[in-house]
Amino acid sequence: MRTIETARLTLEPQAAEHAQAMFVVLSDPAIYRFENTPPASLEWLRQRFAALELRRSPDGREQWLNWVLRLRSGALIGFVQATIDADGRAFIAYELGSAHWGRGLAHEAVQAMIGELASQYAVHTLRAAFKRANDRSRRLLERLGFVPAKSQATAANEDLMTLSLTPVARTR
Repeated sequence: MRTIETARLTLEPQAAEHAQAMFVVLSDPAIYRFENTPPASLEWLRQRFAALELRRSPDGREQWLNWVLRLRSGALIGFVQATIDADGRAFIAYELGSAHWGRGLAHEAVQAMIGELASQYAVHTLRAAFKRANDRSRRLLERLGFVPAKSQATAANEDLMTLSLTPVARTR
């Protein structure tokens, strides 16, 4: 995995060493209005990040790519991630602390990740699921060019969107 630079952010490959700062970010209660629950403890998050450093699922069928988002000031503000299967499809997710919502940072980070997935990992199709009531996430995906998927999301209260990418010559 490479570090990715954007105009306002650095996307760093996520590592266990990020757990302490990310625990603070991921403890923001506003994040969980629609999504899951906060990490159970700092140690749990550290172990989770350490496991994800393998960058592969235990059966080897999926690549796990996780980046933390760092502002130019040095502060960590969230993450983007992709799970890539062998046929060039990826499932993406993203999360930013609420203090950073509405500034275009999620768009910038996800767009940078999409470019990396297409150019470095030969990903041709992206999918993203989100809670149906989360209009902010839906608007972000629409601005990035995602459209409603023909198949349904796995949970009754979720929607699934997809994006087909133009093939990009692989540079690595």
